Amino acid sequence: MPSSAENPRQIAILNRGPSQPYFWTSRLSRVESQQRAEELRDLIRHHNAAYHLNDSPEIPDAEYDALVRELTQIEAEHPELITPDSPTQEVGGPVSVLFAPVEHSVRMMSLDNVFSDEELLGWSQRVQRGLDLSEDAPPITFMVELKIDGVACSLRYEKGELVQAATRGNGRVGEDITANVRGIAAIPHSIGPAAPDVLEVRGEVYLPVSTFDALNESQEAAGLPRYANPRNTAAGSLRQKDAAVTAGRGLAFWSYQLGQIEGGPDLSTQSEALDWLGELGFPVNPERKVVNGIEQVTELTDAWLANRHDLDYDIDGAVVKVNSLARQRSLGSTSKAPRWAIAVKFPPEERTTKLLDIQVSIGRTGKATPFAVLEPVFVGGSTVQMATLHNDDQVRLKDVRPGDTVTVRKAGDVIPEVLGPVLSDRDPASEPWLFPTHCPVCSHELVRPETEAHTFCVNPLCPAQQQARLEYFAGRGAMDIDGFGERTVRTFVAEGLISDIGDIYFIDWDRASELEGFGEITIENLKRSIEATKERPLASLLVGLGVRHLGPSAAEVLSSHFGHIDRIVEASADEIAAIDGVGPKIASVVAEYFQSDVSKVLLEKFRAAGLNLKGPEVIDIPKTLEGKAVVVTGGLEGFSRTGAADAIKARGGKSPGSVSKKTFAVVLGNEPGASKLNKAEELGIPMIDEAAFVQLLETGELPT
Repeated sequence: MPSSAENPRQIAILNRGPSQPYFWTSRLSRVESQQRAEELRDLIRHHNAAYHLNDSPEIPDAEYDALVRELTQIEAEHPELITPDSPTQEVGGPVSVLFAPVEHSVRMMSLDNVFSDEELLGWSQRVQRGLDLSEDAPPITFMVELKIDGVACSLRYEKGELVQAATRGNGRVGEDITANVRGIAAIPHSIGPAAPDVLEVRGEVYLPVSTFDALNESQEAAGLPRYANPRNTAAGSLRQKDAAVTAGRGLAFWSYQLGQIEGGPDLSTQSEALDWLGELGFPVNPERKVVNGIEQVTELTDAWLANRHDLDYDIDGAVVKVNSLARQRSLGSTSKAPRWAIAVKFPPEERTTKLLDIQVSIGRTGKATPFAVLEPVFVGGSTVQMATLHNDDQVRLKDVRPGDTVTVRKAGDVIPEVLGPVLSDRDPASEPWLFPTHCPVCSHELVRPETEAHTFCVNPLCPAQQQARLEYFAGRGAMDIDGFGERTVRTFVAEGLISDIGDIYFIDWDRASELEGFGEITIENLKRSIEATKERPLASLLVGLGVRHLGPSAAEVLSSHFGHIDRIVEASADEIAAIDGVGPKIASVVAEYFQSDVSKVLLEKFRAAGLNLKGPEVIDIPKTLEGKAVVVTGGLEGFSRTGAADAIKARGGKSPGSVSKKTFAVVLGNEPGASKLNKAEELGIPMIDEAAFVQLLETGELPT
């Protein structure tokens, strides 16, 4: 196994944020340890209240975990310092007085955490010793499940009817949220005649990432602050006094454990228990697996770490459980956590760091976007030095200021985002940041239209806009000019070789070859790449123009409907808006753009260069898949990823990115996604190979 420093999960400890530094407690004297332990207990209680009572945590989970680990280490080195009310001896946090208390019939415990392969191995060895197994005994069978980043919840059913739902609270007493839980569509109100007399189901209420993104779009459109992350939003939504608000938030649920049970089948393993819950109608996460031995556990958790963003819900680790229920009972629990389960925590996607400055960038459409310049911090698998602040409204609503300690979030390939300040660390003399009145590049006045959330530099000759437009035109999503990236664009603009996208086709290559770094091979490669774009589809050229709101889908529609760029130029906004798939906003900006002097100059350059200005020939393809949803997963030999989707849509079908009950069929290519495969199996959706897919396109029928 790799050392702790090599293991990505250990990064959570090795890269501490500035506001909550990690103390190597073995260096402290006993007096210093006692003082630090008292300080840590106060800090942890404060953050527990912020997290559990106010649904407004001030620091990321990774920072909180490090505080708890530090206190645990001090208490391990000095057992005499342990107090009965220490957070290390308790579960969860305080219970809100806003909801009626509920005493759990079976305690809801928390889980101990591990952050490295070494710690995971150490836990498995303790399990082996606890079961009194010899070293040469067969490997222990474990159930490995995803650790959903949501809110723990207990559901109580009597005679098959939901009678009570409660939060975990402090493990002994939770909050009655029955009315709110009844509004979550995924949770059954009744589980039928096969239900035992009493059944308590433990699980996690969560907010799907797609729902969270939609909520934030609505917030930003309304000039309201964006929600920080799906977990906090789920917690706030679940604990609303108005149950109708909860019902409208789109919360979901995964069940993962049994609590009290009276009656029911004789279950011997965790896997049997989850299968049974699924049969009763409870949502059970399909990404679970029974494995033998800790090596297989590590392989599985590493695979989930690499693919965590393929899911429509946040996970912050994996949960490993001894599969045998008899062995679980034999191992028992500590005062707060079962000995038979452990949480393998993934590297954090939220960290705190120092906000050094707020600057403004200018994009291809002139949009002025504030961004944060940060003290470098390792988060979400990479070192982050800059993060978006979205727009002027969001900066003011979040009230982040240079000099603040801020929380930064980065999930996978998503652009890092500043969530908000750690107010307890703020300098009392700090002043609110003010959005500039003039463009930081060309000094032209910045303008914010009345109906817009964004501010713009309206100078079309702004160098920053020109640079961004050139890079966008050459990018993969548009004309895809290989080798024509940021460095090349900046050099050619600085040397006066190009000033707009039309100039790309009239570069003085003799002058270019005199520039450092542009030898004969480089020049020839650039020439070939540019020449190849003359055969690109009209839709790619339309996208490359960088017209606001005009994306690939609308460009395809315009290209197919009008058949030539000249007819788009001649069309009025009303004529464009009348096309199915093009709204009035897109129609307005497209019509306005093609009446501008800038577009007329560019179009003449494109004609002179010999670019393709014609749309695709309209072919009458039979609508064999009218109203049918077909999901493609994995690589196909005869279709690109977009080609397969286009073939489905051309025949009247839909090509969604996820499997649901409405899916007609799932096409399996090479290395299909595990989540789509498991979901299709769970729902009984037909799965077909590429040959059957071709037949489906032709006939609209599945092979018999």
